[in-house]
Amino acid sequence: MAKAEKPAAPYLVLARKYRPQDFSSLIGQDAMVQTLTNAFNANRIHHAYILTGVRGVGKTTTARILARAFNYVDKDGPRPTLDLSTPGEHCPAIIEGRHVDVVEMDAASNTGIDDIREIIDSVRYGPVSAPFKVYIIDEVHMLSRQAFNGLLKTLEEPPPYVKFIFATTEIRKVPVTILSRCQRFDLRRVMPEVMTEHLEALLKKEGVEYDAEALAMIVRAGEGSVRDCQSLTDQAIAFGDGKISASGVREMLGLADRGQTIDLFEAVMGGKIAEALAQVRKLYDAGADPETILTDLAEFTHLVTRMKVVAETARDPAITPDERTRGAELAASLSMRHLTLAWQILQTGAAEVARAGNTVQAAEMVLIRLGYATDLPTPDELIQRLAANADSPVHDASGNTKSPAAGGPSGASQAMAGHGQGGAGPAAGPVGAANSLVLPRARPEALASPQNFAQLAALAGEKRDLLLKHALETDIRPISFEAGRMEIALTGKADPAIVTTLGERLKLWTGRTWMISISSEHHDAPTIRETRELAKRGAFDEARADPLVQAVLEAFPGAEVANVTELKISPNSKTKSDQKETR
Repeated sequence: MAKAEKPAAPYLVLARKYRPQDFSSLIGQDAMVQTLTNAFNANRIHHAYILTGVRGVGKTTTARILARAFNYVDKDGPRPTLDLSTPGEHCPAIIEGRHVDVVEMDAASNTGIDDIREIIDSVRYGPVSAPFKVYIIDEVHMLSRQAFNGLLKTLEEPPPYVKFIFATTEIRKVPVTILSRCQRFDLRRVMPEVMTEHLEALLKKEGVEYDAEALAMIVRAGEGSVRDCQSLTDQAIAFGDGKISASGVREMLGLADRGQTIDLFEAVMGGKIAEALAQVRKLYDAGADPETILTDLAEFTHLVTRMKVVAETARDPAITPDERTRGAELAASLSMRHLTLAWQILQTGAAEVARAGNTVQAAEMVLIRLGYATDLPTPDELIQRLAANADSPVHDASGNTKSPAAGGPSGASQAMAGHGQGGAGPAAGPVGAANSLVLPRARPEALASPQNFAQLAALAGEKRDLLLKHALETDIRPISFEAGRMEIALTGKADPAIVTTLGERLKLWTGRTWMISISSEHHDAPTIRETRELAKRGAFDEARADPLVQAVLEAFPGAEVANVTELKISPNSKTKSDQKETR
């Protein structure tokens, strides 16, 4: 009878096959390893640790390595150490997760006080065979408030043979009373160059061929998580039938070609809307997700912006040669205003696409908005053009000559000429009111002593008497004012005692007695606030009547004058003395 063949061992995924067994193979956490190494060498080993960080950076792995380190026993006897190159007596069982003195608990499925009570009860009894009992609680932030409270006393003063190791991705959800009883280690995302080197070594051991660009895409998609990168690598090997290619990874991840993404970015930022829409349709027909297209554009916008600000970004090993060369060129040619505007529109647009019924149509509308918005001049650029054209005659449709300043629309149209694609008219983008129009009037100098009611109210403000200042502005109607005397009328809501208070303050501030008479007439005299509001309305009306402002408002549909600020004009300034700034 033929002997039955032994079944093949089940496949072990890369994330488990290459899981670090000691700190020599743990990547990207040098600061933590150095701290723990020094602590073990000095025999300053804490009884409780909490490990935090994003998924897949080594929290549970570190906990198991520490469990081995606490319970290391060799021929010389038990001795806590991080030198685990030679497996100790308890190491195999701890690695395989079957050691009776190393208890792992998932707090996501064991959240209540009853689960913690089991730990508290078992802490009373010493370890069975190892030097220490080690409790590893994963996702500890999932414990209930009662469970945390039940753990506090035991965590603060555990028996000498007990060690606690907590792991969490949500450190802010862990009560501070727990954190204060633990040594905390923040595990960082693994840097792209370290991750790339790790995957290259892993693939070399596996005997798998790969493209450098494919590896860069995997590292980027893994976002600093070792487990995610290893899982994606596993998937890429299966997808490529034993070989990892750039085209295969791109298709597997649903990504657009980086070169095509850059082409699309250049077309949109250059205002070539028709070309950009054709490229989007091409990518969509090839299987790229519209939301992913916008996300890729946003990522490339961020890359170009970083290259503009931090030159060293171009040396990042995770970016492709095409991104490095063309990104640097775009960073040099595009302004920071255009890049930040593109980022904002793409981020908002990606959310819109995610909610849209027809995603490709929504993506196209986002790109149209971006193309026209980035092609618009800034408000100050438009103002400069309008001012430059103010003295040039402009012909209307009937052939008549008129001034752009007087004609408003013609001046705006001339300043906007060349913007938008194919002369399709003014672009409609997310723009606001004009930034700095300068119009007429100077601000008075700072007060020396009260010569009028406005200066008196300002003096009250300087003296920090805010109640009196408010009353002077809203409850008192000024009639006449001269040195040492004034005549006023009170509003219906004014407190009559304000007159006495005002006299006392004036004597204190000016050193003289003031005569204050109250008129029973002049009830229609405006208060300081009413006068100020009337002046403000007049300034707005004056600003809106200005030809340049009218031209800007017409050039930017929906814009409006939001504020008019008086400017202090230098005596040597060539600008008119009645200058104002309109926003």
